[in-house]
Amino acid sequence: MRISTALLMASSAFIALPAFAQDATPAAAEAPDAATIIVFGRGETRQVQEIGARDIVTLTPGTNPLKAIEKLPSVNFQSADPFGNYEWSQRITIRSFNQNQLGFTFDGIPLGDMSYGNHNGLHITRAISSENIGSVRVSQGAGSIGTQATNALGGTVESFSVDPADVMGGQGNLTYGSNETWRGFARLALGSRDGIRALVSYGYGSTDKYKGTGTQDQHMGNAKLIVPIGDVTLDGWLSYSDRREQDYQDMSMGMINRLGYDWDNTYPDYARAIDYASRYNDVDVRSNSGGSPFPDGRFDYSGANVATGQVYPGNVTSADDAYYDAAGLRKDWLGAVGISAPIGDAASVKLKGYYHNNKGMGLWGTPYVPSPNGVPMSVRTTEYQMDRIGMFGSVDFALGIQNFTVGGWYENNKFNQARRFYAFASRTEPGLSFRDYPTNPFATQWAFDFTTDTIQYHVQDKIDLGMVTINLGWKGFQVTNKAEAVVQATFPEGKIKARDWFQPHAGIALELSPQAELFGGFTQATRAFASATTTGPFSTNQAGFDAIKNSLKPEQSDTWEAGLRYHDSRFNGVIGAYLVNFRNRLLAVQVGSAIQGNPSALQNVGNVRSFGFEAAGDLKLGSGFGVYGSYSYTDATYRNDVLNGNGVLVAAIAGKTVVDSPKHMLRGEINYEREGAFGRIGANYMSRRYYTYTNDQSVPERVIVDASIGYRFTDKLELQLNATNLLDERYVGTIGSGGFGNSGDGQTLLVGAPAQFFATVKAGF
Repeated sequence: MRISTALLMASSAFIALPAFAQDATPAAAEAPDAATIIVFGRGETRQVQEIGARDIVTLTPGTNPLKAIEKLPSVNFQSADPFGNYEWSQRITIRSFNQNQLGFTFDGIPLGDMSYGNHNGLHITRAISSENIGSVRVSQGAGSIGTQATNALGGTVESFSVDPADVMGGQGNLTYGSNETWRGFARLALGSRDGIRALVSYGYGSTDKYKGTGTQDQHMGNAKLIVPIGDVTLDGWLSYSDRREQDYQDMSMGMINRLGYDWDNTYPDYARAIDYASRYNDVDVRSNSGGSPFPDGRFDYSGANVATGQVYPGNVTSADDAYYDAAGLRKDWLGAVGISAPIGDAASVKLKGYYHNNKGMGLWGTPYVPSPNGVPMSVRTTEYQMDRIGMFGSVDFALGIQNFTVGGWYENNKFNQARRFYAFASRTEPGLSFRDYPTNPFATQWAFDFTTDTIQYHVQDKIDLGMVTINLGWKGFQVTNKAEAVVQATFPEGKIKARDWFQPHAGIALELSPQAELFGGFTQATRAFASATTTGPFSTNQAGFDAIKNSLKPEQSDTWEAGLRYHDSRFNGVIGAYLVNFRNRLLAVQVGSAIQGNPSALQNVGNVRSFGFEAAGDLKLGSGFGVYGSYSYTDATYRNDVLNGNGVLVAAIAGKTVVDSPKHMLRGEINYEREGAFGRIGANYMSRRYYTYTNDQSVPERVIVDASIGYRFTDKLELQLNATNLLDERYVGTIGSGGFGNSGDGQTLLVGAPAQFFATVKAGF
């Protein structure tokens, strides 16, 4: 039944380009070329593309807006769920740079690296509902020097909210689909053409896991206000998000072959989880009936005191094959207030302040630490609390053919991270839910307060010579990271700084004709250190930190790029090439000689070189039809072997391909919109990806087909059908969920979602 439905949809699926569900302004107010899928950075001196609301809306409502940009050249987006929202699995790389090396902002507000670890920001899907996204702008190179990011070695992704309508109106969406997926969204717009404008929205989405048992859901509220006062404009933003998602089991290729793609955690089969944990711990040998569950008061993960040779049922070979349950819980408040105003006739100023509060947990039912009451497993958490406050702004002023910009950004981030353990109630009843925040831990392994102060400035001069535009400028920053122990363990206390006051950019755009232009440029970027026990220089012990704090160099990149853009009434496209030299790569290796017994800590281990080719374009065929395609070739290799502090070879990786860096990515789609009918069918090809530094393990190439089809009955009523992974491909979605190793088949893969189908009704007034 599912295959026949998929084939039926494939025969009639096209692209959706309506403004209805996404735009807070009336459809009649659309720009003349609103049907254009992608804007290819006309006038920019670097590779830039922008996707608008009309393209984002073709995705299933509630989908991560980053999934819309996976069609862009050199953008590698992956997730284990059909919406791209599941944060443990969500990854994005650009030109071989991983997510931690990219910059992300929302309406200029820094989102940090949007990592699951949550140490310096939040994910875009917790900042704004997808229905309120106005556009997403991608710079594949090192990005704009004015972006609020201190980690953008390899590009920036900037998301922008829609403006409230200048009339009163409302919109409601209701979605239902595979795995009991429900999503409701409502938005009310209030305003007048020359006065105050506002929008307020609420969205709730819930879906059952497509394998195993569990739920992933989110409550999201957004509000935006624009207040014109003469020539001055005030704006405000407020959002709240409460997300709770139960995890899928991390896999290895060996597990996939042995247990199958549908293997998952044991939840809600608590008895099976107890059985696996008991076999691992062998409670007849290792008594958990009283006292500390840790030998000698320590947290023991080595299994040294555990009886070996245990036999597991079926094809299970270890306690790591299936945990009881795991989950991610996140609550966020994000608010901002901004002002923009002219200064005389030739200058203007913009200023925005923001505040972000986060509370979160990552939970795992671990068999490695038993509960004190005799249950052979416990709930291990990594807990997060964050308060970020900051301000950024710029002054623009024109002087003849020159347009100068001077800007700055300051942020203070107070971040608490802790590792705690909570007991299950008994061997027959868990007594707690992984969808709720647990209380009363029986042990705190460690807890740390981190303070990160960021100061950044930028200077830019745009020189307009008519057919030639020249951009010159630079940015600089100082980021100070400080760690203080609340509950001490092996992690260090102390302070470390990353400082680079001059990161230059130079670029040129040459207009060859009203349709065509050449562009090229150079950008240098530096990445600041991270403040967390699970990543960065504080992820070692005190001796390791003391050994590196005065000598560790931040990662840096030099990006050269050039290309050609073309745009006319039928075709819009770009071709480009780039060369990136990435130096001072950081990796955890042993500090000093082996005989010293120092721990592993971050070390500068060498360079990476990347070069590649990118092409993309969309063509209007007439009669409502259009096509879009993109291709990227990436050759990214490590330039040095990894050595330890004594000069002994750790990993022979010189010349090996960078992990999670497919050489070939090809995307294409056919689209249609005419007389109320609309649709899309698109295919996404990605070549082999390595998940070990020595390239001895990889996941094969795959092609994923998505589709949508719909009909707009009136400008206020619409039906839309979506299909993801239309051909039901079995494939690995995410690699590196558990990190990357030098060699061997690690448990660091998440399989992709099977075919999924959704229907949405959209109505407005």
